[in-house]
Amino acid sequence: MISVTIERRATDRRIVSFAISGHAKYADRGKDIICAGVSAVSVGTVNAIEALTKVKLPASMKNGWLSSDITEQSDKETDDKVQLLLESMVVMLGNIAQSYGKFVVIHEQLL
Repeated sequence: MISVTIERRATDRRIVSFAISGHAKYADRGKDIICAGVSAVSVGTVNAIEALTKVKLPASMKNGWLSSDITEQSDKETDDKVQLLLESMVVMLGNIAQSYGKFVVIHEQLL
């Protein structure tokens, strides 16, 4: 199962970190559409943040693991863009979990 953890600041629900771990085991390696979808959404979001905002996220990635702490940007406009892209990731992962809930679970934590 793939586990997604989104940590939010309690005061304003700003995303401060995320971690994605595990494997769906929906199909054989290389044919697992759920793992491929989650990977495309999460890695694509990190790449989009870097390309569109010039913010380099301190991301850690290994086989079946991706995590990042999200530093608040001093420029509010840039920080808002980073948050919008992260919220988009949460929506897309939520759609995958809604369709394949047996293989993907999302946890949100307030800090």
